[in-house]
Amino acid sequence: MDVVVGMKEERAGRLEGRTAIVTGSTYGIGEAIAKILAGEGAISIVTGRSEDEGGRVVEEIRSGGGAAEYYSLDVTSEKRVEEVARAVYEGYGRIDILVNNAGIGGPSKPTHEYTRREWERVFDVNVTGAFLCTKHVIPYMKRGGGGNIVYISSIYGIVGSQDNPAYHATKAANRIMAKTGALIYAKDNIRVNSVHPGFIWTPMVEEFLIEQSKELGVPLEDLKRELGARHPIGHLGEPEDIGYGVLYLVSDEAKFVTGSELIIDGGYTSR
Repeated sequence: MDVVVGMKEERAGRLEGRTAIVTGSTYGIGEAIAKILAGEGAISIVTGRSEDEGGRVVEEIRSGGGAAEYYSLDVTSEKRVEEVARAVYEGYGRIDILVNNAGIGGPSKPTHEYTRREWERVFDVNVTGAFLCTKHVIPYMKRGGGGNIVYISSIYGIVGSQDNPAYHATKAANRIMAKTGALIYAKDNIRVNSVHPGFIWTPMVEEFLIEQSKELGVPLEDLKRELGARHPIGHLGEPEDIGYGVLYLVSDEAKFVTGSELIIDGGYTSR
């Protein structure tokens, strides 16, 4: 995990020497977050369930002069969450940042058509997974004198919608988990915030639109344009848009920010 000195000297280094665990960071928003944090001097702990994709992200970070390491992680497994948190702390002597990004969308259908198993699966990943990661990282942050936790929620943790009821319920839970954590751990110098993306062009959104395209018989590109037009800014967001928001929240520039919700949605919720 050597870092190219020349590259480090060119960086602003806002996170120099800090260790950041980003869950679900083998693609999409999580990948962008891991890369941006590493670009500011953090050691990015890339986690997910695909060793191939995790290795790719780590290699891309290292080839750019950053530091990163991959850990296989299913956030619904408390045993594995505990193992990863311990290994990171023992390997680097600190855990400064946790980004609870891992999540799944769940079925897009009315609430009454859900099976209990479908409903609980979404909560297991998006809510219980975030809880387990927070639970096992907090003691190390306290030991190190502080830290930052960010929950990647959604605009649908704030406003309602007519689809994906389980997903939206979990994102509302993430929002309140952040506010509750901010109150509990302020005395420990641990800041906790949430980020609320609008529609970001990620594999999850693409998969959702592909399903809609098949169901409605409408070309994918037409649906993408229509979705972008729902945002006053006129287009979908990119994963980096969320990554830079997270960077702000975990940096010293946000030292007076905790229990807050950062909405990055191209104006979607301003309507």
